[in-house]
Amino acid sequence: MSVPRCITYGLLALLATGAGDLCAQPASHPRGESADHRATTPRIVSPRRIGRRFTEPPAVPALTAPEWASAVPRPEHEGPYDLELLLSLACENNPTIRQSRLFITAQLAKAIQAGLYPNPEASYVGEQIGLMSTPGEWQGAEIEQRFVTAGKLHLSRSKYLQRAQVAEHLAVAQQFRVCNDVRIHFVRALAAMRITELQRELLKTAEDLVRTVHEMHNLGQANRADAHRANALLQNHRLKVLQAENESRRHLVELSALVGLDLMLPRLEGQLESERPLIDFESAAAQILQCSPELLAAYAKLREDSITIQREEVEWVPDIIVSGGAGYNFVDNQTTAAARVRIEIPLFDRNQGTIDQALADYSRQQAEIRRTQLDLQRRLAKEYDTYITALQHVTEYESVILPEKRAAYRVALESYKDDREIWPDVLNAYEDYTNSRIQYVRQLQQRRISETMIDGYLLHDGLKMPTGPVPDGHIDSVPKPR
Repeated sequence: MSVPRCITYGLLALLATGAGDLCAQPASHPRGESADHRATTPRIVSPRRIGRRFTEPPAVPALTAPEWASAVPRPEHEGPYDLELLLSLACENNPTIRQSRLFITAQLAKAIQAGLYPNPEASYVGEQIGLMSTPGEWQGAEIEQRFVTAGKLHLSRSKYLQRAQVAEHLAVAQQFRVCNDVRIHFVRALAAMRITELQRELLKTAEDLVRTVHEMHNLGQANRADAHRANALLQNHRLKVLQAENESRRHLVELSALVGLDLMLPRLEGQLESERPLIDFESAAAQILQCSPELLAAYAKLREDSITIQREEVEWVPDIIVSGGAGYNFVDNQTTAAARVRIEIPLFDRNQGTIDQALADYSRQQAEIRRTQLDLQRRLAKEYDTYITALQHVTEYESVILPEKRAAYRVALESYKDDREIWPDVLNAYEDYTNSRIQYVRQLQQRRISETMIDGYLLHDGLKMPTGPVPDGHIDSVPKPR
């Protein structure tokens, strides 16, 4: 549905000889409207000196925007930014994506470390040094090696490889957060720019109303109270324009921050209207509960906790420590060898406490999976309610409300041409129509945001510090990764 651009109404003025009073009634010159909606012959009233005093309109509010608001952006890319380009830049430059990927690197490094075999130990041994005024009964060197049993190293490495998979799912979730936020702020920026233009249309209408009321005041058709009201309305619309410009600037700066570059105030190119077909709640719920990165990470963590239980259950199995070497016996004056085999007897410590902790972690993670499922359902219900409400509003605005408001404005304009309507009523009809267009833009924005959230697994906040693969309280700190 086409939407007319802003119209301004010029006012014909006739100077009275020696007086300078405005005495012409407003003539219609709607810019952007078709020729059949323009007033053809302005109505001129003979000069009179009625109501020479009237209230001047207020001054434009002073701008107090920060210094950077007027800075000229210097983006590396020349030309407008579309959504695909911004998403590509965000994936390359947003620091949280890099942080989440480094969690994977860290867990893979732990997997390498946890599976490494213990280093041998070399020692020098001197026994009974000074015996019978000799250098010692025996002196020599020994090599000691620990032989790990029960497949502990393999289980330790498997545990951290599984934890790396948890980090991978969390990294995917973080990428969805960033991309969803870029899409959301891109839509918000587009909507803010469109609302700014509509607020400027309303400002021009308010300016026209002030001029009209002042002319009517000169002709004795309006009083000073009408002029005061028109002045207040004009200043209110000026403030709304400033507010819309501030919001537009804020969304552009937030978008630049999510991208990870100092774009400041980039020029955007895209459409606000959505071409996405209706989202079915049941299908969306099934998709989220099956493919949500949050839920996949929770399942991967459960598998890691299962491996942790296996690892802790064999921790008590003693390793075999073998040492041996050769030396010289100064008493018997001959070279001899030494050998030892040591093993720890698990009489008291069989790792009972850590096994119980691992079992508790496993049970807690099972509850965490269920909590995540319920939380996703709750968030989806809330977001879908917002989505379907916005979609209903968009549909009705397009099919009924905007056409009716536009028709009402056109009828008022035609009635004014036929001297059956006063000009302020035409302006009020146009203001009502434009306010409806602003509400329509807000509903378009909300529909696009909700679609992004539902399609993006309800993830957002692209500058939040990404979480690691180990929830608080789970086993993690040990002298050597295991």
